[in-house]
Amino acid sequence: MKILLILPASEKVRVTRERPEVPRRAMLRFSVLPLTIVAALTPREHEVSVVDENVEALDLETDCDVVGITFMTALAPRAYQIAAHFRSRGKVVVGGGYHPTLCPGDAAAHLDAVVIGDAEGAWERLLADIEAGALRKYYRAAEDSGALKTPCARRELLTQTAEHYATVNAVQAGRGCRHSCRYCSVTVFHEQKYRRREIAEVVREIASMRGDFIFVDDNIIADREYAAALFCALAPLRKRWVSQCSVLIADDAELLKLAHDAGCRGLFLGVETDSEANLAQMNKRFNRASTYGERLERIHRAGIGVIAGMIVGMDEDDVSVFERTLRFLEQTRVDALQLNILTPLPGTPLHAEMKSAGRVVDGDWRHYDYRHVVFQPARMSAEQLQAGADWLYGEFYRLDRILWRFARGVIGVGIEAAWLGLKLGLTYRYDNRREGIRGRNPAHGRTTAVKSHWWKEAVSMPAA
Repeated sequence: MKILLILPASEKVRVTRERPEVPRRAMLRFSVLPLTIVAALTPREHEVSVVDENVEALDLETDCDVVGITFMTALAPRAYQIAAHFRSRGKVVVGGGYHPTLCPGDAAAHLDAVVIGDAEGAWERLLADIEAGALRKYYRAAEDSGALKTPCARRELLTQTAEHYATVNAVQAGRGCRHSCRYCSVTVFHEQKYRRREIAEVVREIASMRGDFIFVDDNIIADREYAAALFCALAPLRKRWVSQCSVLIADDAELLKLAHDAGCRGLFLGVETDSEANLAQMNKRFNRASTYGERLERIHRAGIGVIAGMIVGMDEDDVSVFERTLRFLEQTRVDALQLNILTPLPGTPLHAEMKSAGRVVDGDWRHYDYRHVVFQPARMSAEQLQAGADWLYGEFYRLDRILWRFARGVIGVGIEAAWLGLKLGLTYRYDNRREGIRGRNPAHGRTTAVKSHWWKEAVSMPAA
């Protein structure tokens, strides 16, 4: 069979025949690991191709027998549009990923079959059933002992588009997270479990790749002893990498040093908010907002840059949150920011609670991209939340701030981490300008600039 695997893209970044130019946002793309793993799970008698609409146009008339689509909630409408077209041509269309797993009934209405949860085991059975003419509607991976058994991704399928990614060398050592944050789809998808691969297997895969890489683990330190052993095994390879984990890594000096010695130069941290009350409401008390300053300073002193994930719109947030968050990011010397508007993703406890309270006001899946307000905030209007979030993003990625962070980072955290922050900063700035994001600070009417001498505050801070 000829199998076409597709990653859909939103309209604003989608590459088409009519719009063939690929947006210059490679730093925000790092391979399409789920699809290249699905390709590796596919028996070699089948012909497999991968199309990522973020970097190449999808040919809707391409010759294929089976179409597989992976998608998150915001991309569900596009996935269903693609599915409708291929099904009208008599092709078998199946889907998997976060939205089909968390909303299987919604996805099943548009697809011939739905893979719920991980693909390993389920995908192979699905293909066998197609060949036998006995396709079922739902497939799940079989229960296992807790070990993560997954093949090396077929990265060669990305050869023609590799230049459009920060790296195609995406690797996963462990999958899932044991925390239970109320807004998090990862927890629901993996049922609050964490599974890990054999360290020797991970190291062999990384050693076989050319250049640096990224760990796409949900929490690379979910198992402390495993992480320490993995970092020790990686050190001789002398490769550089980035990943994501909880801020708890800052509490373990030994693990921080092992991570840096193993090549870690940047970590995405779910900081979320500087409000203890918000953290408590989201079941994330372990973050302890009062300790952020010293914790992030420890990470910087270890030579690792910090990419902070922040959320605005939680129930304790009023219109002061935007300027307060900007000052917090300056004072803690965060190197790059991924700003999210609180989004009650379907399938999460947060969505269930907000839905029950009548606070979910937008059912258009396209808006569930962390950049649109889809619920009624508790202490401000939806319009104020949208305007303030856009303003905060624009202010953090002002060109003077980007350049200052780079200069400060070269001295405080090292050239490699600082360079990563600079590239991310310029990419996010490009993205915001390309999309015309402006916003305003709702705490100051039409004010468009922070009233503090941010650069003086930064200079007065002790070296990280």
